[in-house]
Amino acid sequence: MIYKVLYQENASEIPVREHTKSLYIEATSEREVRDSLKEKQINIEFIQLLSEAHLQYEQQSPFFKVETA
Repeated sequence: MIYKVLYQENASEIPVREHTKSLYIEATSEREVRDSLKEKQINIEFIQLLSEAHLQYEQQSPFFKVETA
């Protein structure tokens, strides 16, 4: 399953929409995604499991790159 993670790079600052970034992680659960990102100093805003249609849309982006948990 592919998850989209919306996050802020600096965990100590208040989230600002214009600074939100995204990454894609292949994992078996949302918990696995959170555990794999625990070491990074980021502020996770939202984790979304991508449907097949949404995944196909996201794959069209030149910035699409899947990491593994």
